[in-house]
Amino acid sequence: VQLQASGGGSVQAGGSLRLSCAASGSTFSSYAMSWFLQAPGKEREFVAGINWSGDGTYYADSVKGRFTISRDNAKDALYLQMNRLKPEDTAVYYCAAATFPESLRDSREFRYWGQGTLVTVSS
Repeated sequence: VQLQASGGGSVQAGGSLRLSCAASGSTFSSYAMSWFLQAPGKEREFVAGINWSGDGTYYADSVKGRFTISRDNAKDALYLQMNRLKPEDTAVYYCAAATFPESLRDSREFRYWGQGTLVTVSS
């Protein structure tokens, strides 16, 4: 599967962004999906994950209540609605796909990655 992330940009603290990840080349519903972020000089970390059908979602504590992950299997698309953004959310955000990950939180479980989209939140 090929993944293309989009929707990043610059926003002031308290604002919102919606990231999208378009999938192609394979049956999208065969993959569990997650979003990860990587801030400058730091390791990649888990943001949110969603199971194959979309009825199971998981969040990092830092984004719980502010971010919402969703997917549309008919459109081969993954989304991340980001509300009440904070400067510490600034990072490159990556979407990732895996067929049967043991954990949606572990980046090592994911074989397929999008190219990343930059989110910058200013105070």
